[in-house]
Amino acid sequence: MLYPQSRPAAAAARLRRLIGELRDLAWLVRRRFGTSDDRARQYARLTLLERAARAIMPEYVITEHSKLWFEDDRFLEAYDRLEHGRRRSADRKYLVRSFAASVADLPGDTAEAGIYHGSTSWFICEALRGTGKTHHAFDSFEGLAEPGGADGQFWRRGDMLASEELARERLSPYPAEIHKGWIPACFEKASIEALCFAHIDVDLYAPTLEAMRFFYPLMVSGGVIVCDDYGFTTCPGAKRAVDEYMADRPESVVHVPTGQAFVVKR
Repeated sequence: MLYPQSRPAAAAARLRRLIGELRDLAWLVRRRFGTSDDRARQYARLTLLERAARAIMPEYVITEHSKLWFEDDRFLEAYDRLEHGRRRSADRKYLVRSFAASVADLPGDTAEAGIYHGSTSWFICEALRGTGKTHHAFDSFEGLAEPGGADGQFWRRGDMLASEELARERLSPYPAEIHKGWIPACFEKASIEALCFAHIDVDLYAPTLEAMRFFYPLMVSGGVIVCDDYGFTTCPGAKRAVDEYMADRPESVVHVPTGQAFVVKR
């Protein structure tokens, strides 16, 4: 038969665990600052980061270090200039840029629904600079519409209010057309024969579904649609919309660890 620990014994056990954790932290700090071994310093830095994340936000998963894109200075300099150093979406924009570059040889233009301040559209345009493709950018510039029943409780009407002036300034060096208005009405203003790449970042069920309905039939074979919000618990409606639209179509929806999902048109 097991008996519960007495209060003094439980307190002593907690103290021993705390002392052990402090010893581990002290060892990691010594490794971080007291060795010339680059591998040891890197291990110590990453482990300290994991410990801090576990204490502050235990559900957050720290990814591996030493990825090549961390050393892409040209991308990071552009990203920091556009996003003022707030790197929470750097992995997602890197993926978008990579997909956009991968379809450079395909016919068709590019599009984004929900351009916000224009950063992601800038990366799309920059990746395809000189290809002659027109980029079609859609946004109300009035924030989100009223969320529906499929959208959960996170968003409110007017969230993500964006600057039309800033978006136009950022896209002015490129062959880009900005179509202002609410989805789907703004789609009627665009004259698009074909698309090779489309990015959907509208957070909510109804505009995501309408964007899929508009973009998918225009996609050429091998073209890519990326949904920015697919894998976020804050955007359940976006995932539902993509899954519903693709349910009776031949392509698979690929969910990636960045929180995005993509579809490659057959």
